[in-house]
Amino acid sequence: MKVGLYNHLLRSGRLSRRRLLQGAASVGAASAIGGVATGLSARPVWAQDSASLRAAILKIPGVGAGSPTDADWQKVGEMCLGATKETVAEGEFAGVELTFMGLNNQNLHNFLFRGFLKPWEAYTGAKINWIDLAQADYNARLQQSIATGTVDFDIIEMGAPFEGDVLGRGMASEMPDWVKSLIDMDDYVGYLKEPVGTWDGKTHRVSIDGDCHSFAYRTDYFGEGSLTGRDVPRTWQEINEVSKELVGKKDPLTGLDAHGYLDPLKGWGGFGFYFLENRASAYVKHPSDPAWLFDPDTMKPRVNNPGWVQAIQDVLDLIEAGAYPADQINADPGTTAFQQFLAGTGSMLMWWGDVGSSARTSDTSVVGDVVGFGINPASDRVYNSGTGEWEETYNEAPNMAYIGWGVYVMATVDSDSKKQKAAWSAAAHLGGKDLSLWASAYPSGFQPYRNSHFNYGEWEEAGYDRAFIEDYLGSNLDSYNHPNAAIEPRIPGIFQYYSVAEDELAKGFAGQYGSAQETADAIAAAWEKITDQIGRDSQIALYKASLGM
Repeated sequence: MKVGLYNHLLRSGRLSRRRLLQGAASVGAASAIGGVATGLSARPVWAQDSASLRAAILKIPGVGAGSPTDADWQKVGEMCLGATKETVAEGEFAGVELTFMGLNNQNLHNFLFRGFLKPWEAYTGAKINWIDLAQADYNARLQQSIATGTVDFDIIEMGAPFEGDVLGRGMASEMPDWVKSLIDMDDYVGYLKEPVGTWDGKTHRVSIDGDCHSFAYRTDYFGEGSLTGRDVPRTWQEINEVSKELVGKKDPLTGLDAHGYLDPLKGWGGFGFYFLENRASAYVKHPSDPAWLFDPDTMKPRVNNPGWVQAIQDVLDLIEAGAYPADQINADPGTTAFQQFLAGTGSMLMWWGDVGSSARTSDTSVVGDVVGFGINPASDRVYNSGTGEWEETYNEAPNMAYIGWGVYVMATVDSDSKKQKAAWSAAAHLGGKDLSLWASAYPSGFQPYRNSHFNYGEWEEAGYDRAFIEDYLGSNLDSYNHPNAAIEPRIPGIFQYYSVAEDELAKGFAGQYGSAQETADAIAAAWEKITDQIGRDSQIALYKASLGM
């Protein structure tokens, strides 16, 4: 559905999120009965019974049965080998060795890939060697490879923001047409389609994720009879108020100290900057302007305008009020999500959507029965960069942070046709339509990113209750389709900008700068240096292109 039509129907009352999801469920059922469009004249053998396959894998291990294990990942990987068997002969890649670089966060990402690909290795004869990186180390490791021209990996798990650095330098292999048929790219949600994953008209990415930040909150803190007695906060102004009010109170679930919103205050290799963006996007992403990080005509940073300064000031105010858990200055985003929120510390969090599935399917979660979801909170005023004035109007701007992980094959394999096919076959297996549903429903590090992921009947079959799914999936859907979404630019050096911003923010949060404005000015000055180093004119052109200008 076109975004404009979607929003018109919502505003007119002719369509609700519930009715839209019910429609998606019906479409999914019809697809299972009537056939799936693959671009081929006949439906391939491996897709003949997709509905029953999807139902079967979603029972592994089953919602409420605890966290999946390596045995579960291998079983799901084996059950989803149909597409591989249709395109690769058994043992065809014997003697081929591939190196895969990706993350090892929270026992997710590469841990799952190993299990998913073990049956693929057994069938094809290929061997995969692994480079495991912590999230905080990822950017530095990739930038080192780019700068030195020493690419020591054949396949990489990478987000779209790095495409300017990697695809723009011709470092990635172009996706063969047979892979496009296997993974059904038409099923991707709209904002993950071209130009994401492409460069100069060539496709390079198998999507395995569809990132946006969602608002997670505790239902035992909000609503009638709750700890606060308040409605769920809708704006950052309300979030700041309630976070201060909770100081000194006790958590209704754990009996420990109650806390409001959980800001991560420690850097995370550039990824932590997204969490300041959550606050800032509502303040600075004006509906009339696609730009919010830089001025598109000059690349002058906007990070020190009054809206961004307000976002930094919010955090400084909560630090001063003692609203955060002890030692929050050393809490990175992984800590706030997995060691704090899911474990029962804090009442509000912005994180990627997979916190939703983890709340119900992870052994470490205690909040599965008291968690709700929504889009990025709004602001009751927005800064207009064009006029240089605040406007007293309600403003929503969901942060489409990172545009999702994808799997990319490096151009270094192109000189060896056997190795090239093996690499793309492995990538297609990880990005397969059925396997991706399982990864969206269980702890994986990924969130729903295909239209077919929004068939809530399949999630119910797995053990989720409908109200939870409508809330969780709806928060993702509403963010993906929002007309004022804050879209991230795919420009060279984007994580250089983010990493230096984290460094300056850490100084500001530790009191090394005199004010929020001084902190923001330091970030802006560092960003100007990066732009000049990369080349201002080329950055302007690429930034405008990424915003569709």
